[in-house]
Amino acid sequence: MPGKLTVIGVGPGDPELLTLKGLRILKAAKCIFVPKGREEGSSLALSIISGLIDLSGKEVVEAYFPMRKTRGPNQSHCCGDLDEQWRNTVDGVFSRLKSGMDVVFITIGDPTVYSTFYYLQERLLDLAPDMEIEIVPGVSSITASAARAGIYLGIADERIAVLPANYMADLGDTFQRFDTIVLMKVNKVFEQIRQKLNEAGLAGKAVYVARAGMEDEKIFHSLDKVTDKDLNYFSMVIVKK
Repeated sequence: MPGKLTVIGVGPGDPELLTLKGLRILKAAKCIFVPKGREEGSSLALSIISGLIDLSGKEVVEAYFPMRKTRGPNQSHCCGDLDEQWRNTVDGVFSRLKSGMDVVFITIGDPTVYSTFYYLQERLLDLAPDMEIEIVPGVSSITASAARAGIYLGIADERIAVLPANYMADLGDTFQRFDTIVLMKVNKVFEQIRQKLNEAGLAGKAVYVARAGMEDEKIFHSLDKVTDKDLNYFSMVIVKK
């Protein structure tokens, strides 16, 4: 009988935000795949769980995941042109599942929100459409950042927009149409965002949060005080009108 794949969101960085269900499954897991955004360096997802569970005796596989900004316009399946690293990850997970081993795949934040896991899932389902996959949700960096900044995202009939920061088209229109705008991973386009917020008269209603819940967390309620050294890949700007 083929094994089961369980995908666990381990939260944005604070180990105490890992769910009880996720912790229980991780303690029992024999094989854990952990994603890395670069071929070198440590895995943030692994660092979150390493202080909570005993990893000795478990097979821990670090999988390099090439970051992809968009789905290709001519791709019916986003993983059709996986490079070698992607194929190695797919093969590694699939071979273990095929042998009957259960596999856990961890991802920071919540697996359903801008998670690289879904590129992997589509390819695995191409190989085995009946594969058993369970998704265990986690605390999203979006809600964690709002909580750490002491603001709410929406109430009553307010409208919320969540956008990757590289989506700059019609941003002014988005500012007008929504009550709360969350711009994720803003480090590379922060100056453009700050300029557009100033032009819209909304700079004073924006908060910048980097590495929410981690030891080196940074929160700025004034974007004017954010400098280059404060920018980080794990960052966002929340605009609350």
